[in-house]
Amino acid sequence: MDNETEKFSILKLTEKGSSSIEAEVAREVPLTIILNNQELVTLLCSPTDSKYLAVGFLSSEGFLRNKDEIKRIMVDSERGVVRLETVEDKEFTKDVLFKRIISSGCGRGASFYSAADATSQKVQSQMKILADEIFVLVNEFQHSSEVYLATHGVHSAALCDNKSVLVFSNDIGRHNAIDKIFGKCLLEDIPTNDRVIITSGRISSEILHKVAKRGIPIIISISAPTSLGVKIADNLGITLVASVRGRRMNVYTHGWRITPDGK
Repeated sequence: MDNETEKFSILKLTEKGSSSIEAEVAREVPLTIILNNQELVTLLCSPTDSKYLAVGFLSSEGFLRNKDEIKRIMVDSERGVVRLETVEDKEFTKDVLFKRIISSGCGRGASFYSAADATSQKVQSQMKILADEIFVLVNEFQHSSEVYLATHGVHSAALCDNKSVLVFSNDIGRHNAIDKIFGKCLLEDIPTNDRVIITSGRISSEILHKVAKRGIPIIISISAPTSLGVKIADNLGITLVASVRGRRMNVYTHGWRITPDGK
C-alpha cells in the first residue's frame, strides 16, 4: 500500500476544537497508453497494476480481443507509460481517436464508443445467485481494500463466483478498477463467463458495455445506477443490483437470477 498513498500534514477541525494530524491520501498519477508507437490516451489513475489497466482498457475499447494478439508489453513506471505492441500492426485512423466519449467516470474516464459503436451482444447466461450469497460477497468486498479504509479516496472492483472474491482491484477511477480486473483476467486466462462483478461506484452505461463484452451476467454495486445504465442492463440481459446496504438491495433488471431468502 506504500506507493498507493501519500501522507500530508493537515489541520483537523471538529466541534471540540482543532488539531494537527497526518492524513493518508490516495495517490493520483497520469498513465499514457501507447499502442504500436501511437499515443492513444492518458488516464488518471492509481500507480498500481499499470499493465493490467492498459490491457483491460484496450480490451474494453475493442483494440484487443485476446492475449495472443499481444507481442510485447513494456511498463515505464517512472515516466507513467505503458507501451503495447501487437503481433499484427493494428492501424487506426484519426477518426477513431476523435470518436472518444468522455464518460461520467472518476479519473477522467474515456471511451472510444460512438452512438453507432455502443452495441454489445446480449448476455445469455442462466447463472443464478442467492440473495444471501450477495450479502456475504459484498461484506467481504467492503473489507478487502486497505487503501480505501486508510483514505476513503479510491474505488474498488471485484470478480467473484457465488462463494468468494476471485480478483480484486483498487483505483481512483471506477472504470479503471474494472479494467484492471479484465486486464488480469485476459493475461492470466481467468474465465469471466458466469461470474459476478462487484463495484463500489455507480453503474453507468459505459460500465455495462465493459461487463457485457466479458459475458458477465450479474453486476452489483454498493452505489446507485444511472437511468441509461438501467436501460442498457435490461437490453443486454444483465442483472443489475445496486444500493446494497446491510441486508437490503435494489434489483433493477432481470431479477430472475436472484433467489431470495435462500429458497
